[in-house]
Amino acid sequence: MRTERLHAIALALLASLGGCATTSYSADLRRVQELSRVAIPERVADNPPEDHDPAVVEAVLSRPLTADAAVGLALRNNRHLRASLRDLGVARGWLAQAGALPNPAVEFDLRYQTDRAQPLQGDVRLEFGLTRAILTGQRAGVARAELETAQARVAGTVLDLGFEVRAAFYAVQSSEERLVAARQALDAFAAARDLARSLHEAGNLRALDLSVQEAAYETARVTVAEIELERLDRRERVQRLLGLHGEATEWSVEGGLPVTPEALALDAITETRALRASLDLVAQRANLEALARRVGLSQREGWLPDITVDAHAEQDGNSLEVGGGARVVLPLFDQRRGATAAYGAQFDAAIERYYASAVDLRSALRDARNRLRSAHARARQYDAVIVPARERVLRETLLQYNAMQVSVFQLLQARRELLDATLRRAEVRREFWTATAGTDALLAGRRAGAAAPMSVDSPMSASGASAGGH
Repeated sequence: MRTERLHAIALALLASLGGCATTSYSADLRRVQELSRVAIPERVADNPPEDHDPAVVEAVLSRPLTADAAVGLALRNNRHLRASLRDLGVARGWLAQAGALPNPAVEFDLRYQTDRAQPLQGDVRLEFGLTRAILTGQRAGVARAELETAQARVAGTVLDLGFEVRAAFYAVQSSEERLVAARQALDAFAAARDLARSLHEAGNLRALDLSVQEAAYETARVTVAEIELERLDRRERVQRLLGLHGEATEWSVEGGLPVTPEALALDAITETRALRASLDLVAQRANLEALARRVGLSQREGWLPDITVDAHAEQDGNSLEVGGGARVVLPLFDQRRGATAAYGAQFDAAIERYYASAVDLRSALRDARNRLRSAHARARQYDAVIVPARERVLRETLLQYNAMQVSVFQLLQARRELLDATLRRAEVRREFWTATAGTDALLAGRRAGAAAPMSVDSPMSASGASAGGH
């Protein structure tokens, strides 16, 4: 009930501010989709905050969830992404503000004479900041570059979310696969324990062997409990990313992890492709343009006199006088040299960060390719060699145990090693598919887990820069 009241209050405030707030970000949303090459539901940006398409969520979750479906649901339902999309309105608002012309100032003056015979006198003066009007276009250029920076950053957030959802979903699939294997092993340990108890009661099995079987079963129970907790933790991670709560948390996963492909296409994973697609570099280039425009704006404000023109009319009782004038503030002492130097230093630092990001991106591409190659080789080894070998070892050991050629310790060791190999195979598969998702995200324009593009915020926004002028 408290949440509903908060929603009602928020909606009432939005309605009361409807005349001065902009709620449509269609142009920004299209640009984000162009940069990220990801389709984002338009209603995510345009609808009120409480609308998260419950019907769509229910329809998606009514079927076993896939990685692609999870990503699509996160794009529609993740509140952090929705907040990032709405943050674009801040940059869009500053752009609109920077392009606004200064308001004219009107001054009225009325005068009474002590001589009652004299009529009422008055004058009116209209002033307009000419210098501010001249610099409006340049300020709008700064704000436009800052909006492009924000758009690239949000597009990177979209790709980040897609990678995080895929990685978390693969982790859930891995836990599901591990839990199935652990429970099957637990059943085998339970059957062996029950058989050992029967043999011990009949006097055909030593107490030591019975204790070993019982200890093995209890250890397997602990393993199952640990994997069950792991599965719950990983499901919660997915649910947070998908913005799910309440009854929507009762969803199932479609199958286990896909089988690792036999071969990799590493030739397409090139540094050039990653550099061209990088949204971090796109954002930093837009930020460089904004800083360069700030330098130019500050320089122009430094040497351009602050000119205010006016027109006035005066009525003295007998005649009307009309005239005009100007007020000029000469930039003799304050030529904004300090501000210009500060913006120039920010530009120089941003250039260095841009080249550093390009170097880091090249390194990240090589790391991603190495991780992908390693995870693929290890996953194929587990699929084709290790797990089948452990299965053969268990079968042979069981035959020899039945023939009383090996001890129960060797049988339990073989069973435990098969379980460990099966559990490890699921995790290695997860590593491979997570590395694949990370590489795909990097080639799409975003390094998995990378921070937002670095920039140094200026002391004031583009629209407020005029406050520091003449």
